[in-house]
Amino acid sequence: MTESYLYMAHPRITVLGVQPGHPPFRIVEIDGEVVGKAKTVTDVLDAAAMAGITVHDLDDPDTVRWVGGDKFTWKPDKEPTPRP
Repeated sequence: MTESYLYMAHPRITVLGVQPGHPPFRIVEIDGEVVGKAKTVTDVLDAAAMAGITVHDLDDPDTVRWVGGDKFTWKPDKEPTPRP
């Protein structure tokens, strides 16, 4: 019998989806704890460094989990329509 395993990465860094704001931002979690907001990928790297994590590859799913986009996603899908 052949066994197959589904591998699921459990990265220490999670970057949640874009939140509307001026400017838009993403929440960053490290080890399951919210550590702050990121407006750019540099903010994610700074948060990782503050936690003592060296990031060599932002595309490595063992390092960073991107929710609702990737490292290039920094604007909401659709801007809210301003009310008159």
